[in-house]
Amino acid sequence: MGNVSLVDGKDQQGLPENIDEWFEEKFNECFERREANKTPSMSIVVTKGTLDWAYPPFILASSAAALGWDVSLFFTFYGLTLLKDDLSDLQVSPLGNPAMPMKMPYGPEWVRNINLTIPNMLQGNVPGFEKMATTMMNKTMRNKGIAPIEELREACVEMEVKMIACQMTVDLFGWNIDDFIPEVKDWVGAASFLPTCQKSDVGLFI
Repeated sequence: MGNVSLVDGKDQQGLPENIDEWFEEKFNECFERREANKTPSMSIVVTKGTLDWAYPPFILASSAAALGWDVSLFFTFYGLTLLKDDLSDLQVSPLGNPAMPMKMPYGPEWVRNINLTIPNMLQGNVPGFEKMATTMMNKTMRNKGIAPIEELREACVEMEVKMIACQMTVDLFGWNIDDFIPEVKDWVGAASFLPTCQKSDVGLFI
């Protein structure tokens, strides 16, 4: 094959001298443009329905949505209770949860900073202990200026976070769809939500 004359680094057909490097450069440029224009996405599987476990999914979802992310929450099993109209019955139990600090929400600052160590035997045998722990946590959160679950959920709704409910769980526990907020986007099974998880940049299980 004869020599190919080059003009300004290109052959007579207009192709670059090193076609592999040229192709890689153009590919990287297209990929970077695509990534820059892509909307990040996050999917969260929500399985817990207690007061303490209700905060992580709504805080993460509202934060991501505020950054412009596309967010989907799939509520299944006990997590589905977080889609009910009334959230006033959410409770927290320190029983079997040594990582949970018990703090007094009243009194001077030094009293409120004390972590109360309460034996499991006492927690499990004192009537109304969980109700007391729930009241203390709610009061502590108000003292710290933390928004209640209802406000966090409403913020997610306003920022168009997709609330997806597990139809199997509804059937399993005999719940009625009318018990839940109307903003639920869909009632599907796990198989219908998995493709959303697969395409998400971030996937979480809470």
